[in-house]
Amino acid sequence: MTTPLDVSGQALEAQPEAVLQGTGGKAIEGRSLGQIAWTRLKRDKAAVAGAVVVVFLVLVAIFAERPFGGLVALFGDSPNIPNNDLIDPMTSAPTGAFGGISLEHPFGLEPVNGRDVFARILSGAQISLLVAFLATLVSVVIGALLGVLAGYFGGWIDTFISRLMDVFLAFPLLLFAIAIVGALPDQAIGMKGNTLRLAVIVFIIGFFSWPYIARIVRGQTLSLREREFVDAARSLGASNGYIIFREVFPNLVAPILVYSTLLIPTNIMFEASLSFLGVGVNEPQASWGGMLTRAVDYYQIAPHFMIVPGLAIFITVMAFNLLGDGLRDALDPRAR
Repeated sequence: MTTPLDVSGQALEAQPEAVLQGTGGKAIEGRSLGQIAWTRLKRDKAAVAGAVVVVFLVLVAIFAERPFGGLVALFGDSPNIPNNDLIDPMTSAPTGAFGGISLEHPFGLEPVNGRDVFARILSGAQISLLVAFLATLVSVVIGALLGVLAGYFGGWIDTFISRLMDVFLAFPLLLFAIAIVGALPDQAIGMKGNTLRLAVIVFIIGFFSWPYIARIVRGQTLSLREREFVDAARSLGASNGYIIFREVFPNLVAPILVYSTLLIPTNIMFEASLSFLGVGVNEPQASWGGMLTRAVDYYQIAPHFMIVPGLAIFITVMAFNLLGDGLRDALDPRAR
């Protein structure tokens, strides 16, 4: 026969909050999904490095030239001002060692006209990032909307949108962009010059790239529409619009955000390809792809002219890819 347990005294006076006390006397606080994702992202050193580079590039693009700033004027010449006195008339190459690199021209000078490479790199960042972000925004808006409609409603709507995806995925986008941009007039739809060319490039890249994100959103929606919270909302009489925008879409933010960060570098490469082929922005506006085009004729006498814009593209694309991979791991609920 055992002695009965003593349940009197302080055992009955224990407070429920005592269970939530840590060993250090501090209350254990719950964390939201956003806090958990942020903690995971901070642990990924490669993703943090990519994020730092991305933020730096965005700030450079915003404040490179007026009206928001003037980094080009502060740290170097205007990207369009020639320095003919610093060009060798015999070879058309910049005078001095390493392509004319100096304190005034840290990345050297372009052959023939002597424009400052550093200033043109900063100015070209505006074009690359502007096209990439706007084209990605167009793709995300179209792809997310059509993808969620296809996945949620199914039936003939899903069949029609899925076949439409197949048509757009089979479209020769690069050839179409070259043909359209190359045949543009100087003025149309109230725009002219590089403004018109940039608008058309953004539209072409964004409008024909939406199927990639639409397929991802469609697959996620097919899974989400069978979840309990969707059934609960439907049983309470919620409309399809309410369920899509208040129940389904919030759960699609993570995959959309991750894919967007991976789509931006693709669009940067596409814009650089168009500029390299001569159907991007016109001179004297700087662009990284255009700088590579002009470097082809002079890489033997001025190799830095090709290396610098190539490194700018490489670093930018690498930074966005590292950030995208880090976001994918941080926002994955199955990750540890």
